[in-house]
Amino acid sequence: MAKTSLSTLLARVGLDWFILALLAMIGLAKIWPEPGIQEGPLSLSSIATYGVSLIFFFYGLRLNFDQLRVGLRNYKLHLVIHLTTFIVFPAIVLAARYWLMTPDTELVWLGIFYVAALPSTVSSSVVMVSIAGGNIPAAIFNASISSLIGVFITPLWMSYLLSSTTGQYDLAGVIGKLTLQVIVPVILGLLLNRRLGWFAERHKSLLRYFDQVTILLIVYTAFCESFKLNLFAAYSPSDLLWLAALLLGLFFLVFGFITLLSKPLHFSREDRITALFCGSKKSLVQGSVMANVLFPGTMAGVALLPIMIYHALQLIVASIIAQAMAQRQATSAVTRK
Repeated sequence: MAKTSLSTLLARVGLDWFILALLAMIGLAKIWPEPGIQEGPLSLSSIATYGVSLIFFFYGLRLNFDQLRVGLRNYKLHLVIHLTTFIVFPAIVLAARYWLMTPDTELVWLGIFYVAALPSTVSSSVVMVSIAGGNIPAAIFNASISSLIGVFITPLWMSYLLSSTTGQYDLAGVIGKLTLQVIVPVILGLLLNRRLGWFAERHKSLLRYFDQVTILLIVYTAFCESFKLNLFAAYSPSDLLWLAALLLGLFFLVFGFITLLSKPLHFSREDRITALFCGSKKSLVQGSVMANVLFPGTMAGVALLPIMIYHALQLIVASIIAQAMAQRQATSAVTRK
């Protein structure tokens, strides 16, 4: 009974085994980094790379052209979500950079900008929209399209900072690698949807675990590199709390911006909810994948730290907000009766 109550309590505040497992992977990388830094076709980093392509293949397998065609109609909602995801987010971080960044925090700040440049997440956005009573088809469409757009927009944004930080940045090479690793598997899955889509739909729970295990492997190998080179030695617990506070502030700034923008656009309650949750979320899956391509191995772990913190915060805060919205709607429905 106590165990069940604890699981229920953690779920209510947005915590689950995956967030705890992410923390465990960081701890494991700290005390046992050797397996994560080995190279070769069967190394953990190579296996993670193969796993990423499979993630996006199965993701494409669950999409279909009918969903994409129907989703194109609500263009105002799409514009708000994607402009917020790819323009407003990075603009806020760039504006704050000149006041808050110091030479000692440059690498972490790069990670914060990386969070801002990432696409929206798919699964948790749709789940939160569903809980709050939003437009689920529009959520599926926008979260899916965001992942594909991000393959091109995120590297473009990162080229702005990485070229000045590292002195070199092969934009064409980065987009080429991400296209092979993400876009090609998605297209292949999409083309096979009519024949094999039932398989991905039937086993979606199992595939979700596969996604999460692959992310855990990516996080482990990235942090192994960083711990091996002692890159986190300069960061104290108070630094991490300050980073979490900045990321939480970023979430609420964007959430508030979308709330204000939804009013003059006369969004329905369902569309407003969809804009709020799809426009304020960032993808840990894409963040993990792109970090291995965008950043040198020694930087990947530090760059991943902000997106991991943001991922945990967005799940916790969005879960609380979504449940509050659902409760408010249920209360309103009872009052009307």
